[in-house]
Amino acid sequence: MQYTFKAGAAQIDITPPLGTVINGEFTSRYANKIADPLYAKALVLQGVNSTLLIVMVDTCAMQRDFLDDIRVTIAKETGIPFYNQLIASTHTHSAGSVTDLLMGHVDWAYRKRLSGLIVQAAKEAYARRQPAKIGWGSVDQPQHLLCRRYRMASGYRAINPVTGGLDAVKTNPFGDEGRIIEPTSVPDPGLRYLAVQGVDGRWISLLANYSLHYVGDCPRGTISADYFGHFANAVSAGLGADTDFVGMMSNGTSGEVNIWDFQHPDRYPTGDHRKSALIGNELAAAVVDSVPGIDWERNPGLGFSCSSFSVGVRKPSPTELDRAKEVVSATDYEKVEFGQPGCFEQVYAREQVLLAEFSDYRGIAVQSFRIGDGAIGALGGEFFAETGLKIKASWPNEKYFTICFANDYVGYVPPAHELEKGGYETWRCRTSFLATEAEETIRETLVEQLKRRVKEA
Repeated sequence: MQYTFKAGAAQIDITPPLGTVINGEFTSRYANKIADPLYAKALVLQGVNSTLLIVMVDTCAMQRDFLDDIRVTIAKETGIPFYNQLIASTHTHSAGSVTDLLMGHVDWAYRKRLSGLIVQAAKEAYARRQPAKIGWGSVDQPQHLLCRRYRMASGYRAINPVTGGLDAVKTNPFGDEGRIIEPTSVPDPGLRYLAVQGVDGRWISLLANYSLHYVGDCPRGTISADYFGHFANAVSAGLGADTDFVGMMSNGTSGEVNIWDFQHPDRYPTGDHRKSALIGNELAAAVVDSVPGIDWERNPGLGFSCSSFSVGVRKPSPTELDRAKEVVSATDYEKVEFGQPGCFEQVYAREQVLLAEFSDYRGIAVQSFRIGDGAIGALGGEFFAETGLKIKASWPNEKYFTICFANDYVGYVPPAHELEKGGYETWRCRTSFLATEAEETIRETLVEQLKRRVKEA
């Protein structure tokens, strides 16, 4: 058989130095311990007519202004076209900061260094291309997924710090577990993956996808790849792969899903990294057990699609902006600490002032890759499980998953009916600001791309 398909993979250590800013919480943190290394992991897939690049980066979020320059450089140095590149964050909350998230600020020195390392990972993966085959796998793993948005008992006051009113749901009700009635959505249980081997059967890479936000079971100043890193290590060991193998876990549609079990608080081990290790190991074991059922494709066709458009931005009214400015004027932000009285009001007042300077519209890019009998979608924000399940339903088999935090970061993008309920994910700010109809527009755009891919296949 003549092999026309090639693949290559590489990983580059991107661990930041001690002292680097960490974001992903309400205020900035600084690295004082490195628990495990962080990586930029690249996978190149090359067919007769197309070459695709997928890069997973152990960081919380990356926006288009950072990533576009990287993609241009990669295109120049490898020949892989800009729109054939998918670069995404894992969304670990224990990594160097390259974009502002609430009061978690950018570390500009680390951001500059990281861009070159991502390019290096892509170049090394391209250089390692070899004749290869791919296969798709799917196994449900619902046991580690919990909707973190809850309907609470009558009389419960879930205060919205942006409007000052009451929300219909409460996200992460710490201390109020006894007043929980029920979660408000159903997570996506699918653990799906793309497996890549050389034609000689040696493992090149495995790219998995799971809709679990992150675990975060370590101190504030610790650098860690979270369960994403534990999965990669465990799947490599379980497959018996050599040191050139690159294991990758991507973040699916997990905007309202985490693993903080408020109703059964004793189900997981305590202690730093123990929960993330357990989850990563269990997911890896499920993948390894399912590998014998893979139907390998020797010369898979490759294709891509990308759509760019604009959606509206939710911004404060003049009255809301005036009220926010009063709070900001009276706040010493160097002394704001999470958990102190007034913290949420102070943080979100600042967000309103900054958000008011945004354009009235935000550019959106929706991307999809066709890889043999399967496909991967790419969305640049935090989407709910409902969105991901609807998109999966549009593909004719289980050989599909959606990678979020890809090519951009536009914050939370809840379905319209979830925006109406309120809750943390909906609070208007620079990480939740798209117009009410944004989720439907973005989702339908991706579904139409996938339908075209099916027709072309």
